[in-house]
Amino acid sequence: MRIGILTGGGDVPGLNPCIKAVVYRAADAGAEVVGFRRGWGGLLNYNVDDPVTQQDWAMLLTKQSTRTIDRSGGTFIHTSRTNPGKVRWSEIPKFLQDPKHPPKDGDAPADFTPHILRVLAHLKIDVMITIGGDDTQSYAVRLHEEGFPVIAVPKTMDNDVYGTDYCIGFSTAVTRSVEFITNLRTSAGSHERIAVVELFGRNSGETSLISAYLAGVDRAIISEEHFDPEKLAKFLMDDKKNNPSNYAIMTISEGAQMIGGKIVEYGQQDAYGHKKLGGIGQITGEAIQKITGAHIIYQQVAYLMRSGEPDALDRMVAISYANLATDLVLKKQYGLMVALREGKYQVVPINTLTQGTKRVDVDELYDVENYKPKVSKVLGKPMFLY
Repeated sequence: MRIGILTGGGDVPGLNPCIKAVVYRAADAGAEVVGFRRGWGGLLNYNVDDPVTQQDWAMLLTKQSTRTIDRSGGTFIHTSRTNPGKVRWSEIPKFLQDPKHPPKDGDAPADFTPHILRVLAHLKIDVMITIGGDDTQSYAVRLHEEGFPVIAVPKTMDNDVYGTDYCIGFSTAVTRSVEFITNLRTSAGSHERIAVVELFGRNSGETSLISAYLAGVDRAIISEEHFDPEKLAKFLMDDKKNNPSNYAIMTISEGAQMIGGKIVEYGQQDAYGHKKLGGIGQITGEAIQKITGAHIIYQQVAYLMRSGEPDALDRMVAISYANLATDLVLKKQYGLMVALREGKYQVVPINTLTQGTKRVDVDELYDVENYKPKVSKVLGKPMFLY
């Protein structure tokens, strides 16, 4: 049996331990693992007629080649946001371009699924294990619908893949965020300022909510609820006044919106129609300063949230997901996503992740009126409250 594996979307801590565990479990069972470089881009750019370049996009993974990869964060086979079903003409590899119809800006995205299936057949791949968020997995669902065997492993530091309570990378992202928030108190207190900490979170405000809950910040703004900057400013000034060190600190999701405002986006859309987010924290800080006259510290944590090696929990989940996924492959049980639900490892149909959007349970966990985490009942809840 030959197993293909890739990592797509943003990097998170825990990807390398997941890859290594798949390779080791598969090797012990007599199977081979082929790693595709740069996510789905590896399959899109793989030219079955050009042996010279093939090693740039696919590589045989062995126990020896993956022995030490779990000692670092990120993904050693690299990643991308390529979607072979929606390729912009400017991104089409030259060997796939039609000379009679050269690519040009403004053309509709092209679907190269037939090429992907040809590559998989050429390499004699029996099944794909795809590690990624809902964007990456949306194309895994497409392959599943085409009849190709796929197993999905959920990964995103936003923890927003629908159908699972936990995604690889979330715990480390929260851990990093809490560390930075705690350290930032030094400067905020020394200069008696209001600190605005912007965290990743496009659709789900879970990183802002949980980081605020654990770090004990004064206010938390999440993606799910629009906020009033005037009201927020008043709260923060009261928090500052009531703090013996005369400072206040808040978190905000990158996807948050003011009442009557919009998400702050910039740059070109990726293959999934997303633009880069970022800057709502700065805009909010400027608004607070204008309203109150208080000095602001704006800190965009951004990529530092997913930097470095994984914490123990992400190692545990990554390795367990890998072993579960590989066991499913060896049993030839396909079209599934591994998941954690109510604290237990489970599997769900892969198309589950397309059937909804995972968001913060606002009624249960967020005080909308006061912009704070609201965790009054933990009895019976799983470790991360979901």
